[in-house]
Formats: sequence, structure tokens, C-alpha cells
Amino acid sequence: MEAVTDHTISALVEDKPGVLARVSGLFRRRGFNISNLSVGHSEVPNLSRMTFVVQGDEFVVEQVTKQLYKLIDVVRVNDITGDAKVARELALVKVKANADNRSEIMQLVDIFRANIVDVAADTVVIEVTGDEDKIDSLFRLLKPFGIKEVMRTGRIAMVRGPASTGGKPLTANVDDHNAPDVESVP
Repeated sequence: MEAVTDHTISALVEDKPGVLARVSGLFRRRGFNISNLSVGHSEVPNLSRMTFVVQGDEFVVEQVTKQLYKLIDVVRVNDITGDAKVARELALVKVKANADNRSEIMQLVDIFRANIVDVAADTVVIEVTGDEDKIDSLFRLLKPFGIKEVMRTGRIAMVRGPASTGGKPLTANVDDHNAPDVESVP
């Protein structure tokens, strides 16, 4: 029996209204849970890149990939879980701060190479970027001060080295998308 793990899936999708709703609806209907989801513009005009983190075994990932390809708006899907990749998350955290503890909070921020992006009389907002463990560690250390609010982006990831397209720039050719081979390039 395979272990249930977090899988990082990257999908290139058409940048138009309703795509996110169709993708999330597909996950809901099939009973797949998205641990986190990030969406943003890609290097190709009119295409966006979605990064999903899905829990499951290889069978779940294969089913997710096949189901995504059935959507007309999906151009390419890659499971990049086992690839050498750069994965980051951005978080903003609002922490109670006063004259007595502000310098200690600032030291923690420096240690984690984070930034204070807002200061008020009784709070500071900290911006931190890194892997999930780094962000979780900072949160654990800030918790005794009193965390008032947290916002996290979820994981974004990119394969290291040459592009997964064989080093060629991606070009959007919507007539070629929905290919059954998940490694193919449109």
C-alpha cells in the first residue's frame, strides 16, 4: 500500500473567467482535497499557472491529472513532486507588539530573513518567504507574543534547471492542448 503524501501539481490553464471555478468544481465532484492552491499569470500571454498541493497516493495524482486534462481550459499538467524544484510560500503575520517586546520581535524577524512591513502602536505585520517549515517555525516563535492574524499564499513551485519544455519557450497553441501525455508540450 502506497503512502499518502503531499503532491505538487502544476497546471497551465487558459486565463479567462470561470476556469478556477471549473477546476475547483472538478476536485469537489471527484472527492479530491486541495491542501493549497495558488494561481498567477505565466510567461505565456493569456495563460495562467496553477500550483496545487493534493494529498494522496500515485493513483490519486494520476486521476487528478486525467480529470484536469478533460477540462477544455487546461493546456498542460505536470506532477512535479519528485522533481528537483524551488518551492516557496509567502505569509503575512500580524503580531501584538509593544515597547517591551518590539526589539525581540525584530531580532526574530532578522534571524528568519523576514521583513516588518507595517508598524502600529500595538502590532507589527511581518512578511516572510520560504518553505513551509521555515514559516511554521517563525509562527511557533511568534505565538507567545500573540498572533492576531495570518495570511498565507500556499505553495508555489518551479522545477529547477532547464524548463520542463526541453529548454524551449512555451507557446500557446490551444488546438494542441488536452494531450493525454502529461509531459507533452502544446
